[in-house]
Amino acid sequence: MKRIYIPFIALFLLQSCSSDVLNTSPESIKQTAVFYQDQAQLEQGVNAVYGSLQYVGQYQLAMLAIGELPSDNTYDEVPANDSFTYGEFDFFTIQPNNTLLSSTWKENYIGIQQANIVLNRIGAVAMDESLKNARMGEVKFLRALMYFNLVRIFGDVPLATKETTDVNEYFGQGRTSVETIYSFIESELKESINLLPITASQKGRVTRGAALGILGKVLITRSKFSEALPYLQQVQGLGYSLLPDVTKIFDVTNKNNAEIIFDVQFSSGLNGNTEGSQAYQMFSPSGFVPGAKGHNLPTKEIYNLFTAGDGRRDAYIGLTPNDIPYTKKLVKTSDAVADGGSNVVVLRLADVYLLMAECYAKANDFANSNLYLNKVKNRAGLASVDITTQQQLLDEIEVERRKEFVGEGHRWFDLVRTGKAVSVMTNYFQHTLGYNTAVIKNYNLIMPVPQDQINTDPAIKQNPGY
Repeated sequence: MKRIYIPFIALFLLQSCSSDVLNTSPESIKQTAVFYQDQAQLEQGVNAVYGSLQYVGQYQLAMLAIGELPSDNTYDEVPANDSFTYGEFDFFTIQPNNTLLSSTWKENYIGIQQANIVLNRIGAVAMDESLKNARMGEVKFLRALMYFNLVRIFGDVPLATKETTDVNEYFGQGRTSVETIYSFIESELKESINLLPITASQKGRVTRGAALGILGKVLITRSKFSEALPYLQQVQGLGYSLLPDVTKIFDVTNKNNAEIIFDVQFSSGLNGNTEGSQAYQMFSPSGFVPGAKGHNLPTKEIYNLFTAGDGRRDAYIGLTPNDIPYTKKLVKTSDAVADGGSNVVVLRLADVYLLMAECYAKANDFANSNLYLNKVKNRAGLASVDITTQQQLLDEIEVERRKEFVGEGHRWFDLVRTGKAVSVMTNYFQHTLGYNTAVIKNYNLIMPVPQDQINTDPAIKQNPGY
């Protein structure tokens, strides 16, 4: 959806909203220099920032594929489809001209620049101060989320925090260090917490719980476990709850349910079938549905990892008549296979609970670590555990994260942040049929900078190894 490619320094998609669910359907393309003069226009600009999350290079395809395919959770059944774009992640043959990486870089910066414009203009717009603060908090959160994704994927990336009207201002600055990017992300999320409401005025909007949870995840990614825990602890008092039935979490008739803290909205059957997602088509087995591409399918290993009595296996993964696993977290909602209506979950309560369990384990608070780990295990139908050694507890949390979030775009980033990516994937390649030529190196922990960015601005240098 929204496959509109425009220079991110000049033109942007502007959008409106309904009274209940955040609606990011396109209205028009306008020049920002003569727009954002009143509240209605400003609201369209805010919704355009949300809309950027739906691009292919963000949560429509890229975050699900890049967050899973390089890991042991998913594989590419038909690498030749789409010119090996997805197969490169599966075998670590990723090239700087990979079109998905190019879209990821470009379309995150489209969203970031749109956020910069809104934050630059909002101060001069006459509107209720509490609403203005909420919108500022939403946009700061969304900008921080996009930078979090960029820095996890590419490492050093250019930091742009101001509206830019002169394209030349972007050239020559090069890439900003990971440390500076993370400092900015943490600062933005902390500011947004105080601006955001506890309850969303419309389904799909950012709330305080999203900012608290993502900040906790950012801090854990930086191994700041003791700093992360207080933010994560605050989430559980905001009204979220684990759904007792795991089949209901991703049910398209139960969107924005009590477990979902933040997700990206997709709807099928709207605006000429342009508001849905391609993810169901791209990430379903070839031949399973018409037009399916066979990318990013659950591995048989992850399917077999679920033990007897674990309700998540059949809720999260199905098997085709040919015994090929497929994700049930994306479903067919339209006769148009590329118009999927499944939302993409960015953060849900089970994630917060397992992150809390990890923080408590790092602090040797085994009682609380087991408590939050068991909340997730028990909901899945598994018996409680009482693990009293740190490493065994961390290993068990890792396994639960792997199973609970299969296909949601977390596994690869978890392997990288825990320092296990090279060892886990090397072992996986050695024991999995068809991967005898696959090799992962330390430089593969971050992806190559898209070649088109380097060609455009020589100040942007390639990551080592590519």
